[in-house]
Amino acid sequence: MGRLVVASVPANHVYVRHLSPEDGSGPVRLPDPPPAEAASSQQWWPPVMLDSAWVERNDFDVFHLHFGFDARSPAELRELVAALRRRGKPLVFTVHDLRNPHHPDRRDHDRQLDVLVPAADALVTLTQGAAREIRARWGRDALVVPHPHVVPLEVMRRAAAMREVQRRGPGKREFRIGLHVKSLRAGMHPHAVLPVLVDAVRDLPGAVLQVNGHTDVLDPDGKRYDAALAEALQDHAGRGEVDLRIHDYLDDDGLWAYLASLDVSVLPYRFGTHSGWLEACRDLGTAVVAPSCGYFADQAPVLTYGHDEDHLDATSLVTAVREAYAGHVAPAPDVEERRAQRARIAAAHARLYESLVGDGR
Repeated sequence: MGRLVVASVPANHVYVRHLSPEDGSGPVRLPDPPPAEAASSQQWWPPVMLDSAWVERNDFDVFHLHFGFDARSPAELRELVAALRRRGKPLVFTVHDLRNPHHPDRRDHDRQLDVLVPAADALVTLTQGAAREIRARWGRDALVVPHPHVVPLEVMRRAAAMREVQRRGPGKREFRIGLHVKSLRAGMHPHAVLPVLVDAVRDLPGAVLQVNGHTDVLDPDGKRYDAALAEALQDHAGRGEVDLRIHDYLDDDGLWAYLASLDVSVLPYRFGTHSGWLEACRDLGTAVVAPSCGYFADQAPVLTYGHDEDHLDATSLVTAVREAYAGHVAPAPDVEERRAQRARIAAAHARLYESLVGDGR
């Protein structure tokens, strides 16, 4: 019997790629079919595999949905499920988001989940907290499998070596606290977080508040220019309170170098569920201050502050930043820990797929 074939949606996403063993063994994941309208930098969007016609025409053993169904209506998702049923192909759904961080309102995503969660032959999620919510909302159990590493292992190794050199170096270096506003998602609310961080950093000798943001949000000619945020940042930068960096999207190497240069990254989310950014920070030895919404604190050891759609607890944010400054943070996973974790994650997924396919292949 040949290797099991999985149609992963999408296949070319770092999370999905790191569900496979490092040596390339394990199930075969079909490449993303390139959509006709895709940009060269977005070869998997919109995902062609979500078309019921693709399901009917192509051969695979398991269909595993992760991301990319944002623009699909509940009716289209029901047709996808129906096509999988006609083909006799099991559906695995990893519930990454119980609240979509891109949607200002939760209703559309809830309607999509109301199709996918009950229909899936197996559910996976990343944290026990998310699994409990899934059980409470739909009466279904999800297999909890943690998020794998995001940063390439060799980059992790180099970042750890650089931090050790800096730690042993003479004198006291700057302590960099990062707030990344990138291209604002609906779930991000840096406007309220920013002044609290400015006040907190003012009392920490040698601390620098670095704010990175994309030109589409912070440049007046940007498509999603946020005048209030941009003006506030320029005011703080003018007073020397913020090291403001405005740029376009960073490529992977640029992103890893940026995150590795920080001591702590503050996540300004008011809603969400899980975070790949959080995992990338951990890979690079950067501590994380995460909000109380979602299941970020279940995902990994982080410092937590109160922040959701209803309120921001400024005191807890200041406390979390001071704890990070004092070094009261969990140690980052090393390369061998991440390597062993990836092997366990890959094995868990392979077992799940085999249990669904059985002798029917």
